[in-house]
Amino acid sequence: MKKSIAGLVILLSVGMTARSQVKVGFEVSFKEPQAHYVEMEMTISGLAKDYVDVKMPVWAPGSYLVREFAKSVEDFSATAGGKPVKFEKVKKNAWRVYSAKSNAIKIKYRVYGFEVSVRTPFIDESHAFLSSTGIFMYPDGLLKLPSTVKVIPFKGWNKVSTGLEPVAGQPFTYTASDFDVLFDSPIEVGNQEVFDFMASGVKHEVAMYGGGNYDKERLKVDMAKVIEQATAIYGENPNKHYTFIVHNFERGGGGLEHLNSTVLGASRNAYNTPEGYLGFLNLVAHEYFHLWNVKRMRPIALGPFDYDNENYTTNLWVAEGFTSYYENKLVLRAGFVDPKAFVDGLVTAVSNVSNTPGAKVQSAAESSYDAWIKGYRPNENSNNTGVSYYSKGEVVGLLMDLEIAQATKGTKSLDDVMKAMYLQGKTLKRGYTDAEFKAMVEKISGKSFTDFWAKYVNGTHPVEFDKYFGYAGISIKNQNEGSSIPYIGVASKKTEGRIIISAVSRNSAAWVDGLNVNDEVISVDGVGVEAALERMPVIASKKPGDVVTLKVKRDGIEKDIKITLKASPNMKLVAEIQSNAPESQVLVRKGWMGI
Repeated sequence: MKKSIAGLVILLSVGMTARSQVKVGFEVSFKEPQAHYVEMEMTISGLAKDYVDVKMPVWAPGSYLVREFAKSVEDFSATAGGKPVKFEKVKKNAWRVYSAKSNAIKIKYRVYGFEVSVRTPFIDESHAFLSSTGIFMYPDGLLKLPSTVKVIPFKGWNKVSTGLEPVAGQPFTYTASDFDVLFDSPIEVGNQEVFDFMASGVKHEVAMYGGGNYDKERLKVDMAKVIEQATAIYGENPNKHYTFIVHNFERGGGGLEHLNSTVLGASRNAYNTPEGYLGFLNLVAHEYFHLWNVKRMRPIALGPFDYDNENYTTNLWVAEGFTSYYENKLVLRAGFVDPKAFVDGLVTAVSNVSNTPGAKVQSAAESSYDAWIKGYRPNENSNNTGVSYYSKGEVVGLLMDLEIAQATKGTKSLDDVMKAMYLQGKTLKRGYTDAEFKAMVEKISGKSFTDFWAKYVNGTHPVEFDKYFGYAGISIKNQNEGSSIPYIGVASKKTEGRIIISAVSRNSAAWVDGLNVNDEVISVDGVGVEAALERMPVIASKKPGDVVTLKVKRDGIEKDIKITLKASPNMKLVAEIQSNAPESQVLVRKGWMGI
């Protein structure tokens, strides 16, 4: 037995030593950025086997869709000692390179990048955005290896912005402690404007590409306010430094969180409008909140990552939905909206979920799990079959927050749950299960949430907005209640002067009487159609139960379809904060809002 154990220890030691001797380095350069290519050179030394498999991730953490990044790889080649060596593609995202008895190999390949998004590489003559999972490969089985990255900017470019740690004395050279860190560190190369500020004891750098009418001095102050409010919830900021990479386009949006950085899409000329500026701060708040929620406090299925396959979890309603909810709380606490605007925004969120037919079909947990096959692959029927884990999760977060505040008379809130779960994960060094999250909510609130989970997490129960807002002395009115608004139940778009049906709502008049997506609507009761159907006077003048005749063209053939109008099922909710609410409700309101 002792000999067997000793032998096992020796084998493990040899294996660990062999891995520790392997070193990986990258050189990133640009020969034809105008054609949207980045040149990659990967050096692997210290090899003990006669071959190594190198892999390209198939997805980017935070964006739950297999994107097959290997499809953009070209001109793969390998050398050892300056001479070509044999290689073969062994999987869709893996190449096997034979070392020819050399302990070091050099791999070269090119990556095409021309998709404008926060999660995919984009290269042109003005800059390069390098989304790391889309350009870096890794040696199979060696994700824990450190690596270095040397960036050689294209001529005329003079700046590199990234969350990676710089190597002292080596310009544009960085190090990653392992491949999880490398894959979580996007890189911006070009002539971006860079400014920085301090917030919560952390230096924050902002790299602005694309210009814009932003006021950087104002942004320094206001972004810091958001950051400090987020840090206050968790009691600590986990970073030494943080990088915002902001892409300003004519029309831009979206963001993707990373370990100590984020990539934001913005509209370059919207910073000087109240709506545009608040929208940007909301985006900052959302992505920054992810520093804790997802990047460190994460569902157990999301770590360690499997970069070859989907990583399924039922908890994206917490990871993303709660983050959407908290962006509202952060801008409120930072002073960018008042309580009325805060409440109005959340009431709109409740209305949107309540008016989504698919919310009666798919639960928050199911939406999370099916993100890989549904969330990023919407079609014309998606609104009828599902609900976004962002929007449903936002509403679940709202209801849960109010329930906790009510149960504790305003002394506790969802803030306390989030902080406790973050600290628990830090101690356990792993992600949480759904049962553990529920247990923490019950511990903080002092009450059972079994019925809540059955209704709102695993079920499709209608949102009881009167009950929950009532806890905080806020009355909600449905302005459509009691009215008989005639309703067909379609969405339409104008294409080359034609009105085309783009969606049909479940159980609507259009659904029952057979209107189809892609039908071209020519007339309603003989009146020509030039805009959205639901707003046509010929329909607005009718009442539910009336019949109208739509002339449509389907696959080039005209036909008349009789539609029996129904009453609109959609709610239009408005809120009023009661100034004379009982003290018990005021306490709940104050504890919930945190102001």
